[in-house]
Amino acid sequence: MSAEQHLQRLGFLTIGLFDPQDPAAGHESTLEIIELGERLGFDSAWLRHRHLQFGISSPIAVMAAASQRTTRIELGTAVTPMGWENPLRLAEDFATVDILSNGRINPGLSVGTPMDYDTIQHVLYPNTAELEDFSKARVDLFNRLIAGEPVRELSGKRGVVEEFSNRIEPHSPGLRERLWYGAGSMDSAMWAGEHGMNLLTSSVIFPQEDDTPDFAEVQAQQIQAFRAATAKHTPSAPARVSQGLVVIPTDSATTAQKAKYQAYVDERTPRTEKPQGPRNMLFAKDLIGTSEEIAEQLHAHAGYQQVTEVAFALPFSFDHEDYVQILTDIAHRLGPLLGWHPSV
Repeated sequence: MSAEQHLQRLGFLTIGLFDPQDPAAGHESTLEIIELGERLGFDSAWLRHRHLQFGISSPIAVMAAASQRTTRIELGTAVTPMGWENPLRLAEDFATVDILSNGRINPGLSVGTPMDYDTIQHVLYPNTAELEDFSKARVDLFNRLIAGEPVRELSGKRGVVEEFSNRIEPHSPGLRERLWYGAGSMDSAMWAGEHGMNLLTSSVIFPQEDDTPDFAEVQAQQIQAFRAATAKHTPSAPARVSQGLVVIPTDSATTAQKAKYQAYVDERTPRTEKPQGPRNMLFAKDLIGTSEEIAEQLHAHAGYQQVTEVAFALPFSFDHEDYVQILTDIAHRLGPLLGWHPSV
């Protein structure tokens, strides 16, 4: 890709924040934001998955609701942590909502031990906590189930009315090609390509020991490795890549909004200045300013230069009217500057 590459797909990502004293209002706000996204011409809306927090814990349920209030916009998760899930049951849920949405679902997945596992394992896996496999094998099984591979030999009619299948039902053709893996390391990016998944890359990555501590360069290298792995191992796979940076255009923002947005960015900026933690995690800088300023920064970003679709992340702690302003500016100003045209 080049800096002149036109953006083909524009999406956004939200955590679906809510007040624990009034969770219905927060979930309704998320649904209204997705409806707004469709009206503005966005190609996709993505939901974060948050357990035991004040964000969406069941994106699939929210996507099912959103699918009945929209007709075109694609709906995805970025990401569903598989450590919390049973692959067979999750495959049934995703396939069901994909059918309800007429094929608009994009499951994004990740692996790893659930956060603070020692505090919840007695409830999540009361009898198997020490035996659970949180490796990529969990995603591989999910992928095969979505593809329609047999679960068992048993199938056919039993008795007068009951009929059984040997695969998960409903089966949703095309869903397997819309599975994404949330990768932040070189190994994970290559694994996604080797297994025919699309790649979600975000504002957090894990460099290799000899990598430069330059977020954009490392991200670009991971994307290139993903595409090479896809071409070698699963050449028929779609091999889509979506980038998810935090982008805050201020074109139509009020003075108060601009001050709030800048304070948010200032608080988060120090963590972007050097690698963090034992794995030398790199955070991308939040992009704030006019659409012209943000477009200039994106065109100079080595990671962005490798993609033709994005899912810009909405800041976690803003208000509904802030998201309306940000999404409107992205759709009306920033998107066109990146060569994007709204879907209708």
